[in-house]
Amino acid sequence: MVKLQSKWRYLVMLLGVQLVVMALLSREGYQKRVTYFFRIFRRPESPVAPAGLSGPSLHNHTGRDVYANLSVLGKAQVPEDSLTYCPKKSPLVGGPIHVTFPSGLTLAEVERKNPLVVRGGRYRPPNCEARHRTAIIIPHRNREHHLKFLLYYLHPFLQRQQLNYAIYIIHQAGNYTFNRAKLMNVGFREAMREEEWDCLFFHDVDLIPEDDRNTYTCDAHPKHAAIAMDKFGYKLPYKSYFGGVSALTPTHYLKMNGFPNNYWGWGGEDDDIGIRVSLGGMLIARPASNVGRYKMIKHKLDRGNEINPRRFNMLAKTRQTWKQDGMNTAQYEVVSRQHRPLYTNITVHIGTEAGLHPPALKGH
Repeated sequence: MVKLQSKWRYLVMLLGVQLVVMALLSREGYQKRVTYFFRIFRRPESPVAPAGLSGPSLHNHTGRDVYANLSVLGKAQVPEDSLTYCPKKSPLVGGPIHVTFPSGLTLAEVERKNPLVVRGGRYRPPNCEARHRTAIIIPHRNREHHLKFLLYYLHPFLQRQQLNYAIYIIHQAGNYTFNRAKLMNVGFREAMREEEWDCLFFHDVDLIPEDDRNTYTCDAHPKHAAIAMDKFGYKLPYKSYFGGVSALTPTHYLKMNGFPNNYWGWGGEDDDIGIRVSLGGMLIARPASNVGRYKMIKHKLDRGNEINPRRFNMLAKTRQTWKQDGMNTAQYEVVSRQHRPLYTNITVHIGTEAGLHPPALKGH
């Protein structure tokens, strides 16, 4: 009887061990536990030495916290008249970033974690003169939940690259059909009115960069930065794809007559812009696929941003329309400009698919 009980206890224990192993090897359970043990047992990161400070540079730790070691920036200020140019390669850049979407995150917390960001979402390195001036343009409507996560990661991401930058949210007023490309035209013009930016990044609100070696500076040709998104298995879906996150200098923008204004609803405008790059006599530059990685915040298709059924017919006519439909014909009305702690919010009326609204819209 004793032997039988012992045998049953052994079988129960064996079954329990198997269940635990199965849970650990399940995708979700495995990832959560690996992350947990990595956080506990990883070696501490070395202190960072921004320009003007002494000390070892940041080591490349896979999946590190994007805010790691940034607090050192506020501890040693250099007088403005003593600033030298930042190094060509920022010592703060370390590679892959661990991206999660914690519940309960607030804009107040994002603001608290970015004390050097000033009104309007602007930042410049405190210990050196930035080599690059970059404006981030984010088309937006009813995506506040996504916006707080993007700001949470994007501010420290850009600070690690020692950029002089500002973040512009271009908010489409009203409930009419969404027009992403036209909002980007608005963002270009309104950002350039504030400062002569070297580079403008046109950035979807639901894409989080996962590697700070993906520099938010412009190249000799228009750059497609979001080359590897998780929703596409971290692969480029097709060769001419130009969606998600892209970068242009003002010269690039003028060569291609900006972006189309007539793509109302979802789809088509990215491919139109890619065609414009070619028509403007330029190529598409891209980072390496292991660097240009982005995680998308999952969401359903927005109401008011339904699939554009005319997009393929419109794309077929881009060669005939690109010089007549772009920055030279963009009409809109600025409703308000608010310089908030983490970004500049520009609310605009851009009209509707059926016609302009309100009637007073004009070119800017």
